Amino acid sequence: MKIRKAKISDIREVQRLINEFAKKEEMLPRSLNDLYESIRDLFVCEDRGRIKGVSALHILWDDLAEIRSLAVAEGSRGKGIGNRLLKICLKEAKGLGIKRVFALTYQPEFFLKNGFKAIDKSKLPQKIWGDCLRCPRFPECDEDAVIIEI
Repeated sequence: MKIRKAKISDIREVQRLINEFAKKEEMLPRSLNDLYESIRDLFVCEDRGRIKGVSALHILWDDLAEIRSLAVAEGSRGKGIGNRLLKICLKEAKGLGIKRVFALTYQPEFFLKNGFKAIDKSKLPQKIWGDCLRCPRFPECDEDAVIIEI
């Protein structure tokens, strides 16, 4: 299995994976347009030409980034793919000089096991709320917020 930056040819498979979880209300859906626009944020885990996982590091400010769309295909869970994808995002954030990384998630336990701490969403800077305004669940957000200092 190989972790790498996403390519244009990956985007439809990435969207399929993310939206499978969105249908079960375990993630927020992502449009093709959004994924193409944010391709430089995306990492994928590829195994024998198939996308087994995805994650994104989205920079919001000079000291703040967000982990987005972290998903691992059903048959590939429990193999460390999620941990590897999270670690590569955190490594990139550190290399860029980002001091804090947060996630809004339905799986806070995963992040807590990886050194994140729970945080009240109201403690996050107003800068993040621009994306929230486009969310179908706004203003009734039911995701948990987690953050890590790096």
